Amino acid sequence: MIPLWLKIAWTVFVLILIPVYWRHNGPANFLWFSDIALLALTVALWTENRIIASTMAVSVLFPEIVWNIAYFGRLLTGYKFAGLAAYMWDASSPVYLRGLSLFHVFLPVALVWLLWRLGYDPLGLRIATLVVWIVLPITYLASTQTANVNWVFGINEPQQWMHPWAWVAVLMIVIPLLVHLPTHFILRAFFSK
Repeated sequence: MIPLWLKIAWTVFVLILIPVYWRHNGPANFLWFSDIALLALTVALWTENRIIASTMAVSVLFPEIVWNIAYFGRLLTGYKFAGLAAYMWDASSPVYLRGLSLFHVFLPVALVWLLWRLGYDPLGLRIATLVVWIVLPITYLASTQTANVNWVFGINEPQQWMHPWAWVAVLMIVIPLLVHLPTHFILRAFFSK
């Protein structure tokens, strides 16, 4: 169901991205949910596994759309819409590194296309929630306040108004409720087979 050329092209891109990101950003950077989705989609493409595709769509489709609005909004108007894509204009970051980050543009397209081809599996909601519950505590331990992967230290800057682990617990509740659940309902309505 998935063309071989797409599987190969996606895999080659990921094989280029991994060592570059590892060298520049360190291994904790791969705990970003979008990076997890990029890697997991490699497996989903080769195995044509709709559960993996569904899980990643529930996890990152909404944030990826927001990233694209922020990126293209600033690209077209010069106005900074949201902080998600602000690093794409950071002159201290090499152009090739920012170029690799353009995977955020084609990741949501690939997710929607895969769901159109394979269908949506509602089990994706449960697995995505489990992934959040596992990844966020690991991210808190592995990331730094500067990197702030998955905003485990606060949105854009370290939060000061609650215990750091309480903040992680809040994220573990809020992300499934406010991101995963609405996305699940939309995907189930449009892509269930």
